[in-house]
Amino acid sequence: MASFNKVIIAGNLTRDPELRYTPKGTAVARITLAVNRTWKNESGESMEEVSFVDVDVWGRQAEVIGQYMKKGRPLLVEGRLKQDTWEDKNTKQKQSKLKVVLETFSFIDSNRGGGEGGDAPAAPRPRPAAAPSSAPAPESGDAEPPHDDDVPF
Repeated sequence: MASFNKVIIAGNLTRDPELRYTPKGTAVARITLAVNRTWKNESGESMEEVSFVDVDVWGRQAEVIGQYMKKGRPLLVEGRLKQDTWEDKNTKQKQSKLKVVLETFSFIDSNRGGGEGGDAPAAPRPRPAAAPSSAPAPESGDAEPPHDDDVPF
């Protein structure tokens, strides 16, 4: 049977990233995202639900997130689900938790204050590679340059 394991979520950090290093020197960051869902119930009253999602980040991405992200800042995460299982030390019961292992991410709203981490420096924005264009280049003054909005994807 085929399987597919992909998660895309956007939310706000619930605390500053916990950045640590393995004995071999690999960076590991643990973050938790608060993801909000709003809807209207049958009577038209606005309702809200918050889910907290734990995310593990490895390598250079962990260092970047540890450097630029603070509590309250928004982040878009792509990754995969992973189930951790362990035995509780006190009750000897088997425990498990579903978390996300980050594969890629995008800063959201990195050039604005937002959240408690508003004083963090703006993160560098990746620039897409310029693709050769078959259309002629506009002459100066003919058209406005394309608007660069803050859409992270």
